[in-house]
Amino acid sequence: MTFLGALPARFRRERVLIIGCGDVGQRAAQVLGAGRRVRLLALTSTPANAAALRAQGITPLVGNLDRPADLQRLAGLATRVLHLAPPPSEGHADWQADPRTRSLVRALARRSPPASLVYGSTTGVYGDCEGRWVDETAPTRPLTPRAWRRVDAEASVHWLARALGVRSSVLRIPGIYAPDRPGGTPQERLRRGTPVLRPEDDVYTNHIHADDLARACTLALWRGRTRRNINVVDDTELRMGDYFDFAADLYGLPRPPRIARNTAGDQLPLVLLSFMSESRRLRNQRMKHELGLRLRYPTVAQGLRG
Repeated sequence: MTFLGALPARFRRERVLIIGCGDVGQRAAQVLGAGRRVRLLALTSTPANAAALRAQGITPLVGNLDRPADLQRLAGLATRVLHLAPPPSEGHADWQADPRTRSLVRALARRSPPASLVYGSTTGVYGDCEGRWVDETAPTRPLTPRAWRRVDAEASVHWLARALGVRSSVLRIPGIYAPDRPGGTPQERLRRGTPVLRPEDDVYTNHIHADDLARACTLALWRGRTRRNINVVDDTELRMGDYFDFAADLYGLPRPPRIARNTAGDQLPLVLLSFMSESRRLRNQRMKHELGLRLRYPTVAQGLRG
């Protein structure tokens, strides 16, 4: 028997494990399958998804991130790992922690850890920056439980780099969109007539096309620097209300009504209010210069038109 480590580098076949192989994970798998000699694996908690994954050239591994025992067999399995699974939404005593990522990292650390680990986080870890420009050196100031859990997950991922030398990349991701993504455009919200804030109260919002995000994920697996945080955002500089106005005009739908911030609490759900309470503009130089990503859709105007 010949072990992978004994083979010359040119003959080794990388094994990439995707954790959370939903829409973006499957787009990343397409990029990986087309551009590199890799074996693709994906952890799925739904056995019914196995056939669809196999049809895309992905080997399914049935397991659940909420059951740490399921993760033990992942040790030493992959040479690179792309982790896109979200933290649990609720039901844990420590609401600031992400037990899924903690369990995954412990499993990966048991034997032959991967060369690189890429984690899909959120730009929500920055909190409200009052519309200022923000780069990756800014401190995290999460305002919501889901953002706190992402900060915890980021720390777990970078711990693996400090402890075992794994190259860890945290991709901080804003709103993901794409015309061919389920729920990937604002059409349904526009049809519901959901209000947005009036201009004097409005917030800056950030975006990335799902295809550009998938390409960033795959580049980070090979090019990401160790213990690095990277904003994966496009070049759009747009307030939220203007974004929905543009989309309404594009789709031939009525523009959403504008409301004052002090009345929004009576008309909008808490989750939506939380997004309207954070304003920031994100710099993307690391994404472009370190990962070498050239955006196919530099702005939402280009991406929504397809």
